[in-house]
Amino acid sequence: MVTIKDIAQVVGVSPTTVSNVINGKAGRVSADTVARINTAIEELGYVPNMSARSLVSRSSKVIGFVNHVVTDKGSNFMEDPFLSKFIGILEHVLRENGYYLMLRTVETAEQLQAFLHTWDIDGLFLAGIFKDEFFDEISTLKIPIVLVDSYVHHKGICNVGLDDFGGSNSSTKYLIQNGHKKIAFASLHIKDGGVLMERFLGYKAALTEAGIPFDESLVFECGMDLKGTRAIAKTLASHPEITGVVTTADTLAGSIIANLHKLKIKIPEQVSVVGFDDLSICDIIEPPLTSIHQDMDLKGRIAVDFMLQLFEHKKPKQYEVLLHTSITERNSVRTIS
Repeated sequence: MVTIKDIAQVVGVSPTTVSNVINGKAGRVSADTVARINTAIEELGYVPNMSARSLVSRSSKVIGFVNHVVTDKGSNFMEDPFLSKFIGILEHVLRENGYYLMLRTVETAEQLQAFLHTWDIDGLFLAGIFKDEFFDEISTLKIPIVLVDSYVHHKGICNVGLDDFGGSNSSTKYLIQNGHKKIAFASLHIKDGGVLMERFLGYKAALTEAGIPFDESLVFECGMDLKGTRAIAKTLASHPEITGVVTTADTLAGSIIANLHKLKIKIPEQVSVVGFDDLSICDIIEPPLTSIHQDMDLKGRIAVDFMLQLFEHKKPKQYEVLLHTSITERNSVRTIS
Protein backbone atom coordinates (compact mmCIF):
# COMPACT_ATOMS: atom_id res chain seq x y z
CA MET A 1 0.00 0.00 0.00
CA VAL A 2 1.33 3.42 -1.01
CA THR A 3 1.92 5.79 1.91
CA ILE A 4 2.51 9.52 2.31
CA LYS A 5 6.20 8.71 2.98
CA ASP A 6 6.43 6.97 -0.42
CA ILE A 7 5.05 10.06 -2.17
CA ALA A 8 7.39 12.35 -0.23
CA GLN A 9 10.40 10.24 -1.23
CA VAL A 10 9.44 10.30 -4.92
CA VAL A 11 8.85 14.06 -5.00
CA GLY A 12 11.75 14.95 -2.70
CA VAL A 13 9.78 16.78 -0.02
CA SER A 14 8.85 16.07 3.60
CA PRO A 15 5.87 13.87 4.52
CA THR A 16 4.40 16.93 6.28
CA THR A 17 4.36 18.84 2.98
CA VAL A 18 2.61 15.96 1.23
CA SER A 19 0.08 15.72 4.08
CA ASN A 20 -0.67 19.45 3.88
CA VAL A 21 -1.33 19.24 0.14
CA ILE A 22 -3.59 16.19 0.55
CA ASN A 23 -5.56 17.96 3.27
CA GLY A 24 -6.02 21.18 1.32
CA LYS A 25 -3.54 23.17 3.42
CA ALA A 26 -0.98 23.97 0.74
CA GLY A 27 -0.84 27.69 1.47
CA ARG A 28 2.98 28.00 1.58
CA VAL A 29 3.71 25.19 -0.87
CA SER A 30 4.69 26.31 -4.38
CA ALA A 31 2.35 25.60 -7.27
CA ASP A 32 5.06 23.49 -8.93
CA THR A 33 5.49 21.32 -5.82
CA VAL A 34 1.72 20.88 -5.45
CA ALA A 35 1.54 19.77 -9.09
CA ARG A 36 4.37 17.26 -8.63
CA ILE A 37 2.77 15.85 -5.48
CA ASN A 38 -0.60 15.47 -7.22
CA THR A 39 1.09 13.78 -10.17
CA ALA A 40 2.85 11.33 -7.83
CA ILE A 41 -0.42 10.63 -6.00
CA GLU A 42 -2.08 9.76 -9.31
CA GLU A 43 0.80 7.72 -10.71
CA LEU A 44 1.38 5.74 -7.52
CA GLY A 45 -2.33 5.20 -6.93
CA TYR A 46 -2.35 6.60 -3.40
CA VAL A 47 -5.66 6.19 -1.52
CA PRO A 48 -6.01 8.06 1.79
CA ASN A 49 -6.94 6.08 4.89
CA MET A 50 -10.15 7.87 5.78
CA SER A 51 -10.66 5.98 9.04
CA ALA A 52 -7.23 6.93 10.34
CA ARG A 53 -7.66 10.55 9.31
CA SER A 54 -11.04 10.67 11.02
CA LEU A 55 -9.59 9.40 14.31
CA VAL A 56 -6.79 11.96 14.30
CA SER A 57 -8.74 15.03 13.18
CA ARG A 58 -12.18 14.06 14.54
CA SER A 59 -13.39 14.90 11.06
CA SER A 60 -14.19 12.43 8.28
CA LYS A 61 -13.73 15.13 5.62
CA VAL A 62 -16.85 13.64 4.01
CA ILE A 63 -19.89 15.79 3.23
CA GLY A 64 -23.15 14.23 2.13
CA PHE A 65 -25.34 15.42 -0.73
CA VAL A 66 -28.85 14.18 -0.04
CA ASN A 67 -31.52 14.35 -2.70
CA HIS A 68 -35.07 14.16 -1.38
CA VAL A 69 -36.82 14.04 -4.77
CA VAL A 70 -38.41 10.62 -5.22
CA THR A 71 -37.42 9.37 -8.67
CA ASP A 72 -39.39 7.12 -10.98
CA LYS A 73 -38.79 3.40 -10.56
CA GLY A 74 -35.67 2.34 -12.42
CA SER A 75 -34.22 5.87 -12.66
CA ASN A 76 -31.95 7.95 -10.46
CA PHE A 77 -31.41 11.64 -9.84
CA MET A 78 -27.99 11.61 -11.52
CA GLU A 79 -29.82 11.18 -14.83
CA ASP A 80 -30.87 14.81 -14.50
CA PRO A 81 -28.25 16.80 -16.48
CA PHE A 82 -28.70 19.84 -14.22
CA LEU A 83 -28.04 17.90 -11.01
CA SER A 84 -25.15 16.01 -12.60
CA LYS A 85 -23.43 19.24 -13.59
CA PHE A 86 -24.10 20.97 -10.28
CA ILE A 87 -22.86 18.00 -8.23
CA GLY A 88 -19.73 17.90 -10.40
CA ILE A 89 -19.07 21.56 -9.58
CA LEU A 90 -19.75 20.95 -5.88
CA GLU A 91 -17.37 17.97 -5.79
CA HIS A 92 -14.63 19.97 -7.54
CA VAL A 93 -14.85 22.89 -5.10
CA LEU A 94 -14.96 20.55 -2.09
CA ARG A 95 -11.92 18.68 -3.37
CA GLU A 96 -10.05 21.98 -3.65
CA ASN A 97 -10.71 22.41 0.07
CA GLY A 98 -9.75 18.88 1.10
CA TYR A 99 -13.23 17.36 1.38
CA TYR A 100 -15.01 14.43 -0.23
CA LEU A 101 -18.61 14.22 -1.42
CA MET A 102 -21.01 11.31 -0.84
CA LEU A 103 -24.31 11.10 -2.75
CA ARG A 104 -27.53 9.63 -1.46
CA THR A 105 -31.25 9.69 -2.25
CA VAL A 106 -33.47 9.42 0.84
CA GLU A 107 -37.26 9.46 0.79
CA THR A 108 -38.05 9.40 4.53
CA ALA A 109 -36.71 10.78 7.80
CA GLU A 110 -35.97 7.19 8.88
CA GLN A 111 -33.76 6.65 5.81
CA LEU A 112 -31.92 9.89 6.57
CA GLN A 113 -31.24 8.83 10.15
CA ALA A 114 -30.03 5.41 8.96
CA PHE A 115 -27.68 7.10 6.51
CA LEU A 116 -26.23 9.36 9.21
CA HIS A 117 -25.81 6.46 11.65
CA THR A 118 -24.04 4.35 9.03
CA TRP A 119 -21.64 6.99 7.76
CA ASP A 120 -19.51 9.52 9.60
CA ILE A 121 -20.66 12.69 7.81
CA ASP A 122 -19.29 16.15 8.70
CA GLY A 123 -22.14 18.07 7.03
CA LEU A 124 -25.05 17.82 4.63
CA PHE A 125 -26.10 19.52 1.41
CA LEU A 126 -29.79 18.88 0.79
CA ALA A 127 -31.82 19.32 -2.41
CA GLY A 128 -35.53 18.86 -3.04
CA ILE A 129 -36.56 20.03 0.42
CA PHE A 130 -40.07 21.26 1.24
CA LYS A 131 -41.72 22.47 4.43
CA ASP A 132 -42.90 19.08 5.67
CA GLU A 133 -42.18 16.36 8.24
CA PHE A 134 -38.89 15.54 6.52
CA PHE A 135 -37.71 19.11 7.03
CA ASP A 136 -38.85 19.02 10.65
CA GLU A 137 -36.44 16.11 11.12
CA ILE A 138 -33.63 17.95 9.33
CA SER A 139 -34.00 21.03 11.51
CA THR A 140 -33.15 18.98 14.61
CA LEU A 141 -29.84 17.62 13.29
CA LYS A 142 -26.65 18.65 15.07
CA ILE A 143 -24.44 18.86 11.98
CA PRO A 144 -23.94 21.75 9.53
CA ILE A 145 -26.68 21.88 6.87
CA VAL A 146 -26.86 23.83 3.61
CA LEU A 147 -30.03 23.74 1.52
CA VAL A 148 -29.81 24.00 -2.27
CA ASP A 149 -32.73 25.35 -4.34
CA SER A 150 -35.24 25.10 -1.50
CA TYR A 151 -37.93 27.58 -0.52
CA VAL A 152 -37.79 26.65 3.14
CA HIS A 153 -36.80 29.37 5.56
CA HIS A 154 -35.44 28.43 8.97
CA LYS A 155 -33.32 30.40 11.39
CA GLY A 156 -29.73 29.21 11.36
CA ILE A 157 -29.97 27.04 8.21
CA CYS A 158 -28.12 28.29 5.14
CA ASN A 159 -29.80 28.22 1.75
CA VAL A 160 -28.45 29.00 -1.72
CA GLY A 161 -30.92 29.18 -4.57
CA LEU A 162 -32.09 30.96 -7.67
CA ASP A 163 -34.62 33.63 -8.57
CA ASP A 164 -36.82 31.01 -10.22
CA PHE A 165 -39.81 33.35 -10.35
CA GLY A 166 -37.74 36.00 -12.13
CA GLY A 167 -36.20 33.52 -14.56
CA SER A 168 -39.51 32.12 -15.76
CA ASN A 169 -41.01 35.60 -15.75
CA SER A 170 -38.20 36.76 -18.05
CA SER A 171 -38.60 33.85 -20.48
CA THR A 172 -42.34 34.50 -20.76
CA LYS A 173 -41.82 38.22 -21.27
CA TYR A 174 -39.21 37.43 -23.91
CA LEU A 175 -41.79 35.50 -25.93
CA ILE A 176 -44.37 38.26 -25.41
CA GLN A 177 -41.89 40.91 -26.57
CA ASN A 178 -41.35 38.82 -29.70
CA GLY A 179 -45.06 38.97 -30.53
CA HIS A 180 -46.34 35.75 -28.93
CA LYS A 181 -49.70 35.86 -27.17
CA LYS A 182 -50.75 32.21 -26.85
CA ILE A 183 -47.97 30.75 -24.69
CA ALA A 184 -47.96 27.30 -23.07
CA PHE A 185 -46.13 26.32 -19.88
CA ALA A 186 -44.46 22.88 -19.61
CA SER A 187 -43.07 21.46 -16.38
CA LEU A 188 -42.50 18.36 -14.33
CA HIS A 189 -45.01 17.87 -11.49
CA ILE A 190 -45.55 21.23 -9.77
CA LYS A 191 -45.56 21.08 -5.96
CA ASP A 192 -46.47 23.93 -3.62
CA GLY A 193 -43.50 25.62 -2.01
CA GLY A 194 -40.92 24.47 -4.53
CA VAL A 195 -38.78 25.62 -7.45
CA LEU A 196 -41.30 24.63 -10.14
CA MET A 197 -44.15 26.46 -8.42
CA GLU A 198 -42.03 29.64 -8.40
CA ARG A 199 -41.37 29.22 -12.12
CA PHE A 200 -45.07 28.67 -12.77
CA LEU A 201 -45.97 31.81 -10.80
CA GLY A 202 -43.39 33.80 -12.76
CA TYR A 203 -45.03 32.66 -16.01
CA LYS A 204 -48.51 33.65 -14.77
CA ALA A 205 -47.32 37.06 -13.57
CA ALA A 206 -45.78 37.89 -16.96
CA LEU A 207 -49.06 37.08 -18.71
CA THR A 208 -51.03 39.22 -16.25
CA GLU A 209 -48.65 42.15 -16.64
CA ALA A 210 -49.06 41.97 -20.43
CA GLY A 211 -52.86 41.79 -20.21
CA ILE A 212 -52.94 38.21 -21.53
CA PRO A 213 -55.60 36.04 -19.82
CA PHE A 214 -54.25 32.97 -18.04
CA ASP A 215 -55.50 29.75 -19.66
CA GLU A 216 -55.19 26.68 -17.45
CA SER A 217 -55.46 24.40 -20.49
CA LEU A 218 -52.06 25.69 -21.63
CA VAL A 219 -50.30 24.33 -18.51
CA PHE A 220 -48.77 20.89 -19.02
CA GLU A 221 -47.24 18.72 -16.29
CA CYS A 222 -45.37 15.82 -17.83
CA GLY A 223 -42.36 13.54 -17.70
CA MET A 224 -39.06 14.70 -19.12
CA ASP A 225 -38.50 11.87 -21.63
CA LEU A 226 -39.97 11.48 -25.12
CA LYS A 227 -42.90 9.43 -23.82
CA GLY A 228 -43.70 12.08 -21.24
CA THR A 229 -43.76 14.97 -23.72
CA ARG A 230 -45.65 13.20 -26.51
CA ALA A 231 -49.03 14.59 -25.42
CA ILE A 232 -47.93 18.23 -25.27
CA ALA A 233 -46.29 17.92 -28.71
CA LYS A 234 -49.53 16.55 -30.17
CA THR A 235 -51.48 19.41 -28.57
CA LEU A 236 -49.11 22.00 -30.01
CA ALA A 237 -49.28 20.37 -33.44
CA SER A 238 -53.10 20.45 -33.44
CA HIS A 239 -53.38 24.01 -32.10
CA PRO A 240 -51.35 26.32 -34.36
CA GLU A 241 -52.58 29.34 -32.39
CA ILE A 242 -50.18 28.28 -29.59
CA THR A 243 -46.95 29.78 -30.87
CA GLY A 244 -44.69 29.65 -27.82
CA VAL A 245 -43.72 27.33 -24.94
CA VAL A 246 -42.01 28.25 -21.69
CA THR A 247 -40.36 25.21 -20.04
CA THR A 248 -38.81 24.60 -16.63
CA ALA A 249 -35.78 22.64 -17.86
CA ASP A 250 -33.59 22.39 -20.95
CA THR A 251 -33.98 18.62 -21.12
CA LEU A 252 -37.74 19.00 -21.07
CA ALA A 253 -37.56 21.59 -23.84
CA GLY A 254 -35.31 19.32 -25.90
CA SER A 255 -37.73 16.41 -25.48
CA ILE A 256 -40.67 18.54 -26.62
CA ILE A 257 -38.72 19.75 -29.65
CA ALA A 258 -37.76 16.16 -30.57
CA ASN A 259 -41.42 15.13 -30.53
CA LEU A 260 -42.41 18.20 -32.53
CA HIS A 261 -39.83 17.26 -35.16
CA LYS A 262 -41.45 13.81 -35.42
CA LEU A 263 -44.77 15.55 -36.11
CA LYS A 264 -43.15 17.71 -38.83
CA ILE A 265 -43.60 20.89 -36.78
CA LYS A 266 -40.89 23.44 -37.51
CA ILE A 267 -39.01 25.21 -34.70
CA PRO A 268 -39.17 28.19 -34.41
CA GLU A 269 -41.28 28.86 -37.54
CA GLN A 270 -44.39 27.23 -36.06
CA VAL A 271 -43.56 26.91 -32.36
CA SER A 272 -40.98 28.85 -30.32
CA VAL A 273 -39.46 27.16 -27.26
CA VAL A 274 -37.49 28.54 -24.29
CA GLY A 275 -35.55 26.32 -21.88
CA PHE A 276 -34.26 26.83 -18.34
CA ASP A 277 -30.72 26.35 -16.91
CA ASP A 278 -28.68 27.01 -20.10
CA LEU A 279 -26.93 23.64 -20.08
CA SER A 280 -24.45 22.58 -22.76
CA ILE A 281 -27.18 20.53 -24.49
CA CYS A 282 -28.74 23.83 -25.61
CA ASP A 283 -26.07 24.09 -28.31
CA ILE A 284 -26.70 20.61 -29.73
CA ILE A 285 -30.51 20.75 -29.76
CA GLU A 286 -31.76 21.60 -33.25
CA PRO A 287 -32.30 24.49 -33.49
CA PRO A 288 -30.02 25.66 -30.65
CA LEU A 289 -32.19 26.42 -27.63
CA THR A 290 -32.77 29.86 -26.15
CA SER A 291 -32.62 29.36 -22.39
CA ILE A 292 -32.59 31.03 -18.98
CA HIS A 293 -29.02 31.06 -17.70
CA GLN A 294 -27.98 30.45 -14.12
CA ASP A 295 -24.42 30.54 -12.76
CA MET A 296 -24.06 27.02 -11.36
CA ASP A 297 -20.36 27.46 -10.63
CA LEU A 298 -21.12 30.45 -8.40
CA LYS A 299 -23.99 28.56 -6.75
CA GLY A 300 -21.68 25.65 -5.94
CA ARG A 301 -18.96 27.89 -4.53
CA ILE A 302 -21.43 29.77 -2.33
CA ALA A 303 -22.83 26.46 -1.03
CA VAL A 304 -19.33 25.23 -0.13
CA ASP A 305 -18.41 28.60 1.41
CA PHE A 306 -21.51 28.38 3.62
CA MET A 307 -20.46 24.89 4.72
CA LEU A 308 -16.87 25.90 5.50
CA GLN A 309 -18.06 28.87 7.56
CA LEU A 310 -20.31 26.55 9.57
CA PHE A 311 -17.39 24.16 10.15
CA GLU A 312 -15.36 27.07 11.55
CA HIS A 313 -18.32 28.13 13.73
CA LYS A 314 -18.50 31.46 11.92
CA LYS A 315 -21.83 33.23 11.63
CA PRO A 316 -22.53 33.91 7.93
CA LYS A 317 -23.28 37.54 7.03
CA GLN A 318 -26.45 36.23 5.40
CA TYR A 319 -28.05 32.81 5.61
CA GLU A 320 -29.86 32.92 2.29
CA VAL A 321 -28.52 33.81 -1.17
CA LEU A 322 -30.78 34.08 -4.21
CA LEU A 323 -28.88 34.27 -7.50
CA HIS A 324 -30.15 36.23 -10.49
CA THR A 325 -30.77 34.81 -13.96
CA SER A 326 -30.27 36.08 -17.50
CA ILE A 327 -31.42 34.91 -20.91
CA THR A 328 -29.11 33.32 -23.47
CA GLU A 329 -30.52 33.88 -26.95
CA ARG A 330 -30.06 31.22 -29.61
CA ASN A 331 -32.34 30.17 -32.47
CA SER A 332 -35.45 28.58 -30.98
CA VAL A 333 -37.61 31.74 -30.84
CA ARG A 334 -39.04 33.65 -33.81
CA THR A 335 -40.38 37.18 -33.89
CA ILE A 336 -44.02 37.53 -34.88
CA SER A 337 -44.61 40.86 -36.58
